[in-house]
Amino acid sequence: MRQTVVVIGGGPAGLAAADAALDRGAAVVLLESAPRLGGQFWRHPTDRSATDTSLQHNWNAFVAMADRVGSDPSATVITSAQAWAIDHDHGQGDAAFGVQAAVGSADGPSREMITVRGHALIIATGAHDRTLPFPGWDLPGVVTGGAAQAMAKAEGIAVGQRVVVAGAGPFLLPVAASLAAVGARVIGVLEASSRRQVVSGWLPQSPWLAAKAPELAGYATYLARHRIPYRTGLAVTRAHGNDSVRGITVSRIDSDWRPVPGTAEYLDVDAVCVSHGFTPRLELAIAAGCALGADRFVAVDAAQRTSVPNVFCAGEPTGIGGSDVALAEGRIAGHVAAGGAITDTQLRPAVRRRRLLRRLTGAIRDAHRIGPGWTSWLTDDTVICRCEETSYGALRSTLIATRTTGLRPAKLTTRAGLGPCQGRICGRTVEELMTDLASTDGGADQRSDGVIIDRRPIASPVRFSELTAQARVVGTHEQMDTQEEDR
Repeated sequence: MRQTVVVIGGGPAGLAAADAALDRGAAVVLLESAPRLGGQFWRHPTDRSATDTSLQHNWNAFVAMADRVGSDPSATVITSAQAWAIDHDHGQGDAAFGVQAAVGSADGPSREMITVRGHALIIATGAHDRTLPFPGWDLPGVVTGGAAQAMAKAEGIAVGQRVVVAGAGPFLLPVAASLAAVGARVIGVLEASSRRQVVSGWLPQSPWLAAKAPELAGYATYLARHRIPYRTGLAVTRAHGNDSVRGITVSRIDSDWRPVPGTAEYLDVDAVCVSHGFTPRLELAIAAGCALGADRFVAVDAAQRTSVPNVFCAGEPTGIGGSDVALAEGRIAGHVAAGGAITDTQLRPAVRRRRLLRRLTGAIRDAHRIGPGWTSWLTDDTVICRCEETSYGALRSTLIATRTTGLRPAKLTTRAGLGPCQGRICGRTVEELMTDLASTDGGADQRSDGVIIDRRPIASPVRFSELTAQARVVGTHEQMDTQEEDR
């Protein structure tokens, strides 16, 4: 019987998985939450021909995969599809599971509810930026690196005229390059990790750097051509302004990320792009029952199989590694989900590249790790949860007064993480702050109730009226044939 492979996510990992599954002769249903394929990585205008490909890494690979998946009669691509739940053992024919999704504008009143059924599921939901809070980070003009790059790629718009890119990790380099390409004056890239930490993390991996050396060299050349300084051991510790950001305080920080007294300097800017790495999107993987490792990533084997039969995971939910790792993992997952084997000859290049690049991602993680001392730059009025406007002082005093040690009661008493983003921006930060408070005040573990911020019974907001709506079934050929007969 022909396999139906359902892929959630239309970025590098999801597209590679769909492409590989089609190569194996499977039917594919691809769900993408955005209006267009490409995910967070391949942002582009509606008219792809208008895209400035100099801002797009590996653009030809995207075009080839998107065109193939979009035109193959065995593939069904559904965009603007918000997957919100995953069902198991529903007894519907030979399908192993059903993905519940709402199709349409995320805040629209007339979304169509669908149930996508299949024999295998590949979760390729990617990640989102993580930004550590600091006083003034809620001012207009303070944006994540991903948001700044998305505006540059998709709209050709710079977030400001005089911009600083700050945070930690190699992602700062393409953000700065994208901003410069659309006309912004980038006055500096500020890496929080020290030069010694960066070198000690990357240098031992020099035999493996060949895979990324051309890309890194290209960014270094671009920054030099535009006279953009790259400075290490510095962090933005305050943003200044009233209706929008007008300047920032930059401080030298020690190895634990505590500001060094007497090193603060003021920079005149009208925008600051901040990224301290990425947080994997785990809601659907957890909803599917996939086990997580101690590092809070989805645990997978060599074939990208999770702990749940017929469920695979690829890309950032298995470990932050970038688009090249995601492409390799997606190809492996798609091939095996469609009935192939990890030992098949055609998978050897992907397996080899995954092994090489995953070694590098470990080095990147160590070289740009977040130090525990970052909490020392917070003030009582620093906003932690921007959706609910919960301040650090309110969070800390409430937790101490109520002796709250579990994440669920902490959310209910402080409202942190209960806003529209459902803790995707502040969740990990709240967890870390609770850990810090527990260690200083003798409290218990911050997750004593067994709750983590990524665990949500409903992965994305759904109206009550939508829950009662009749869902259209999409999936296995047997079920689709039945639908046609019913019509």
